[in-house]
Amino acid sequence: MGASGDFAPESERVTRQLRDEILDGVRRPGSRLVERELAEALGVSRLPVREALKALVAEGLVTPRPRTWAVVREFTPSDVADLDEVRSALELLSFRLAAQRHTREGLERLRAVVDAELEAARAGDAVRARRAAADFHMTVTSLAGNELLTELENVLRSRLRWLLGQHDDLLAVAAEHEALYDAIAERDVQKVESLVLEHLASSRKAAMGHRRQTEG
Repeated sequence: MGASGDFAPESERVTRQLRDEILDGVRRPGSRLVERELAEALGVSRLPVREALKALVAEGLVTPRPRTWAVVREFTPSDVADLDEVRSALELLSFRLAAQRHTREGLERLRAVVDAELEAARAGDAVRARRAAADFHMTVTSLAGNELLTELENVLRSRLRWLLGQHDDLLAVAAEHEALYDAIAERDVQKVESLVLEHLASSRKAAMGHRRQTEG
């Protein structure tokens, strides 16, 4: 395999690592991402780092700066409000369709994600619990069986995963997800829609508390 063939996986690996570090809170909003420093720390050349930063700019997690550096994006209250509006519309549709269209295999996948989230939340493992919470929403979208909805979720995935991570009560979120799972399994569309609205409202409240805590 030639150099160009070797480069793509390296660039993807760097992208995944930086994405996870940003979303898991290892790299804080506003922190600098300098090509040379990242390349040295990750043991790669500057080219895959440059490609990774471009990918993360496209995903909405990184803000470019002149020349060879960037910063981790600082989401403004306006950014959060925009994301919340889009999330609300997409999730009402996703959960409703998932309740109507899920398969047995899809339901088993969703149950496994809920169990993983509950286990992590009970252990106080915030990173693992928040990742599982994001996986729960992503799995629901796959159960909806709508290709265009999945495309939209793919475009917004990183920003939505960031938004879904803005909470501190891991057990409460996991419990809400378990209740949503039960309603989906029962194909109770009306109950699903009611629970989604409650979940969105509690998410907004949790995000406000999380922001106050991190800023304080």
